[in-house]
Amino acid sequence: MEKTIEILGLGAGDLDQLPLGVYKKLKNSGHLYLRTKEHPVIADLEKEGLQYTSFDSIYEKHDQFEAVYEEIASVLLEKADTEKVIYAVPGHPLVAERTVQLLLNYGPEKDVEILVGGGQSFLDAIFQALKIDPVDGFQLLDGTDLQPSNLQITQHIFISQVYDQFVASEVKLTLMERLPDDYTVYIVTAAGSSEEEITAVPLYELDHKVSLNNLTSIYVPPVKDEQIRLQEFTKLREIIAQLRGPNGCPWDKEQTHESLNKYLIEESYEVIDAVNSGDLDHLVEELGDVLLQVLLNAQIGEDEGYFSIDDVIKVLSEKMIRRHPHVFGTVKVENSDEVLANWQEIKNQEKGETKPEKSLLDGVSFALPNLLRAYELQKKAAKVGFDWKEIGPALEKVKEELQEFEEELVKGESFISLARQEYGDLLFAFVNIARFLKIQPEEALFATNEKFVRRFKFIEEKVSQSGKGFEEYSLEQLDKYWDEAKAKGL
Repeated sequence: MEKTIEILGLGAGDLDQLPLGVYKKLKNSGHLYLRTKEHPVIADLEKEGLQYTSFDSIYEKHDQFEAVYEEIASVLLEKADTEKVIYAVPGHPLVAERTVQLLLNYGPEKDVEILVGGGQSFLDAIFQALKIDPVDGFQLLDGTDLQPSNLQITQHIFISQVYDQFVASEVKLTLMERLPDDYTVYIVTAAGSSEEEITAVPLYELDHKVSLNNLTSIYVPPVKDEQIRLQEFTKLREIIAQLRGPNGCPWDKEQTHESLNKYLIEESYEVIDAVNSGDLDHLVEELGDVLLQVLLNAQIGEDEGYFSIDDVIKVLSEKMIRRHPHVFGTVKVENSDEVLANWQEIKNQEKGETKPEKSLLDGVSFALPNLLRAYELQKKAAKVGFDWKEIGPALEKVKEELQEFEEELVKGESFISLARQEYGDLLFAFVNIARFLKIQPEEALFATNEKFVRRFKFIEEKVSQSGKGFEEYSLEQLDKYWDEAKAKGL
């Protein structure tokens, strides 16, 4: 016997809107399987003696909707071994029906032919009920698996599978991540039937107004308010393009990749300052300034016809997937050291560095600040064993370099160039100590600079309050103010 499952759509409205062919098949089915009996068509056909088995009880067995759909599909495929199965679902079988997709996937594996019949989609009824032209752009999303990143808030959004208050609550919370709490949304129930109902509610009340109903969808109108759009990446991209456009800002239009270098460096350090200060609002602002530099560079690339921010994102996404095989592949790692080792190996393969380089140190950029460059040079050398195993010898090296520096100082100005060389050696040796202690020297010096600024400003304030000038203070007196600032934790 050929095994088949024929799936019919009950449409979005009453029996009067059901296609004649579907009506005949439902009437002649002998025994009908329903995902749910909660539908106006079934209520009418019951009066005509329709016999059916509904899967409504399965919803009570599982906490996750996917498990419900999996069990329904499994039962239907098992029934197909012994009978010709007729299965009916609300709306059209191929619109927002997870059980149908599961049957289409599993059917061939079980040697079961899946036949899809007609039925009016609930979308047609919703478009008509809300008087919406879909050509304006719309999204149809699943309320049981709604993600903020999926929302295109400038389009019409329809959210199906909002079966009950729990799903409505999850939908509400997800929408609130992108929309104001009082944004007006619409609850559309039984669109296209005599029971059709459309209710406008503020978003925060959504889950209080939705009752148990398999024919409920949520409509979210497109966002027109530009203030709401300010959190959208697409809006930011539009702003940057306008700044660089014909009627944009003269300064922005003059910028090049080279001219923006200094700003990227400055903004990066200001991010570090915000992190060190623990001021999260300041951090948000400074991260935005770094993002501005990225988008300006990308817009310059787009204006010149070489690349766009889409290319930047694509290359970065590919790199992250490629360099994290322990997340996106089958590689196993035990700790972050193994992650870094894999990262470097993959990086070398990408750059064709499987052949010996001219030097191991060639990969350290000259563009780095020199404290950071010294740190990276030492890290590279340490990878091949050119490094002390303990901090003790590194500390002795610092003392040695300090002694050599002092020896050059006593020789007078004629040896100042040698003193400068020894001073560099001393700094390099101190960087080595930082590596052993896992201190980033650039960040440590940055923090000390900021501490100096805070304490010196305190001294300035004290001097100003005294009514005297700096020239009237001795170093010892100023140093007392410094100690006072230190005692205050500045």
